[in-house]
Amino acid sequence: MANTSSDVVQLGEYKVEKGKSSVSGLSSGAFMTVQLHLAHSASFAGAGVVAGGPYRGVETFRGAAPLAEDAYELNALQLCMAPLLPELAPDARRSLQLAQEAEQAGKIDPLSNLRDNRVYIFTGSKDSVVQSSVVAQTRELYRLLGLSDANLSYHDNVPAGHSLITDNPEDSELDLNQPPYLNNGGFMQSHRILNHVYPGLNPPAERLSGRLLRFDQSEFLNGQQACASMGKFGYAYVPRAVEEGAPARIHIALHGCKQGYSYVDFNFGREDIANQPPYGNRYVTTTGYNDLADSNNIIVLYPQACGSDDDQAQNPDGCWDWWGYTSDEPDNPDYYSRNAVQIRAIHAMLTRLGG
Repeated sequence: MANTSSDVVQLGEYKVEKGKSSVSGLSSGAFMTVQLHLAHSASFAGAGVVAGGPYRGVETFRGAAPLAEDAYELNALQLCMAPLLPELAPDARRSLQLAQEAEQAGKIDPLSNLRDNRVYIFTGSKDSVVQSSVVAQTRELYRLLGLSDANLSYHDNVPAGHSLITDNPEDSELDLNQPPYLNNGGFMQSHRILNHVYPGLNPPAERLSGRLLRFDQSEFLNGQQACASMGKFGYAYVPRAVEEGAPARIHIALHGCKQGYSYVDFNFGREDIANQPPYGNRYVTTTGYNDLADSNNIIVLYPQACGSDDDQAQNPDGCWDWWGYTSDEPDNPDYYSRNAVQIRAIHAMLTRLGG
């Protein structure tokens, strides 16, 4: 086990290799992974997308509702997750066009940074939450961005439900589509992601040497806590060798909906504390990222989204914002750029750590 304490610490700076960071996520964390990867491509060497769609996919069909903000949400719930026909999934070419527009407007880093990146993409063949036709468009987007097939690791033949896969006997059966969205498939998917992004890693540590740190995320939100829908705390795993000065890389691991440490159900806009699911921080401690990171001098950053259901942010399931709920301009939401509140906060955490 990692050394932990009840202290809330301030993130420190380490000897991090610039431009060698990476990011991965499941579900809403996967959609956010793509957004963060494109927005700050200069910072990253690769990404892992598990059940996530292409960049700005909610803007595929603006005619879904009379009001633009309703169209974004409807597209998120329908076309970007479970389109009735594969042809209705968000189109990679439209996604590329929107990315190019954001680049020309100076809202994201140059897309040319991505060409040599290594990206792992996965969709379970039993996933009924984010269907495989949507994830296939994510692979096509990265192809259009210039990534070679050698750098793209795409998997769609595992009979998994909507989940990050582990080899933990305590986790759900492989084909299930239900919280906490951690399914036992006999392998650690986090290891496959990191091994693809960083070829030649050492085997995972049998015993963790480092510390799991708890830090206050509000420091990175510039007073926008009310609309950010992010938890009070975030976490970071720091191997002992890194704390002692060894060169490091950083991996950002983004949980999916209903997976943050502070997730609770909402009933009629109020937190249902009495029926809080016992998911805790399993995404932080049981998904295998720390074991492989420990033996390879990788810092793992675990930002945390939280549920909210009020007039500031309607996000009861604690999802990352990939359709615009954090924006104060609902007709033209800026959820995908370097200036988006969640992307800005996560990148500030990465910068603080040295990446």
